[in-house]
Amino acid sequence: MSTDEDRSASAESGSETESAAESATGAGAEAPHENANQDVIAVDEDDEPQGLVNRLAAHTGEGIRHRAFTCLVFDREGRILLAQRAPTKRLWDTCWDGTVASHPVEGQSQKDATRQRLEEELGVTPTQYDDLRVTDKFEYKRYYENAGLEWEVCAVLKVTLGDTALDPDEEEIAGMLWADYDHLHDHPQWYRQLRLCPWFEIAMRRDFA
Repeated sequence: MSTDEDRSASAESGSETESAAESATGAGAEAPHENANQDVIAVDEDDEPQGLVNRLAAHTGEGIRHRAFTCLVFDREGRILLAQRAPTKRLWDTCWDGTVASHPVEGQSQKDATRQRLEEELGVTPTQYDDLRVTDKFEYKRYYENAGLEWEVCAVLKVTLGDTALDPDEEEIAGMLWADYDHLHDHPQWYRQLRLCPWFEIAMRRDFA
């Protein structure tokens, strides 16, 4: 597995993680962010689990390396589905992803987590595809304005839809666009106004390397 950015940091746990989450939401805040009630899987550079950490704590401060995935959704003509992240997202809001990205929970495989998010975000069910596969994995660390960061070991999955019927959840996805994958890679400057998510840009670059 190659690493796009290799920075050292230790995983926080127990009261330290709780303190980080409280700091990220603001001490005494009446309505903490929903991520403060969720956990992600902390991992080492080889994607070996290091325990559960608070999701908000993992995405604030210097961050905590954790497990994630992104799934590239294609149609039979080789077009990729770009999905615009909802404006309510805390990180990379309104940026365009290719196509869904999230975090598996404890005991959940990357494929099972992807199937779940495809259905929850896009309304895509397993009857619409039969080739979901893991194609890559990489580590990266990127900061987003003053809101936080992603520090992930990210698995890349691909799937081709035989049936492209979609029923997106507006709380997750603000817009959708089918794009020629080769054209997008070869002419990124022509798509600059879309503001692509960094993990997707990395996955696409590695896909064509």
